[in-house]
Amino acid sequence: MKDRRVGQLDPAGFNELSLCKSGPMVYNKNDTYIGGSLRKYGEFSVREQEIFEQIVRPGFIVVEVGANIGAHTVELSRLVGQEGEIHAFEPQRIVFQRLCANLALNQCTNVFATQAGMGASSGTILVPSLDPAVHFNLGGLSLRDCKFGETVPRVTLDSVDLIGCHFLKVDVEGMEVEVLAGGRETIMTFRPLMYLENDRKERSEELLTLVDQLGYRAYWHFPRLFNPANFAGDTDDIFPDITSANILCVPRESGMAVGGMRAVASTKETWQTAIQAAG
Repeated sequence: MKDRRVGQLDPAGFNELSLCKSGPMVYNKNDTYIGGSLRKYGEFSVREQEIFEQIVRPGFIVVEVGANIGAHTVELSRLVGQEGEIHAFEPQRIVFQRLCANLALNQCTNVFATQAGMGASSGTILVPSLDPAVHFNLGGLSLRDCKFGETVPRVTLDSVDLIGCHFLKVDVEGMEVEVLAGGRETIMTFRPLMYLENDRKERSEELLTLVDQLGYRAYWHFPRLFNPANFAGDTDDIFPDITSANILCVPRESGMAVGGMRAVASTKETWQTAIQAAG
């Protein structure tokens, strides 16, 4: 395969810069999922991006909670155009630095990036200090019940100064309930489409119940991480049978038709039972 790496970064360091589907991207070469996918395939979870392409329009105001290094943020920035805005939140300091680097490299001037966690109340939160030279899934870090780490601001969605919100994307490793709880006023006022990770069995009922109480219909989405038609043309699958577990949430009053996804049948469903039911 053609070497897509560009720039003159220290080869002994943990950061690499490669030409990817979205443009030049900085990633941690030791990150097993997002970094690993960008390094090998030049893209990350494009099946999710295909959903965003269908529902995000020029001029939209988007809030992305858990933006990581911007693998989706850059694409969302292009979808909303200069008339739109992206408000991206990422609490991990070194990951946030890469997010800002990628926004600068891709000239995403419509993105407002904030190093902060988001939850049910304002305050602070502890974020573990991970060694970037160690192999780890940096996108899978949960901040729930963290006892040690760097102190980072925690904000609520309702505290963000928004003039609107058309799309809310939340990927916060089991803390999606807290984000929605701290954003009830925003959600009820602006009625955004929501795309939420729901891969924690122990929290699925709580999340689906809250989504239902907010007046939304939810649909399961299980995008595979490996895309055979990937940007790099690499046919080696390093993520065999691995999918993400997400829900697309649509305001009941919108009448929006959702095709190709299985509707959540019960708040007691988990992603495992939903896959089993689908056969």
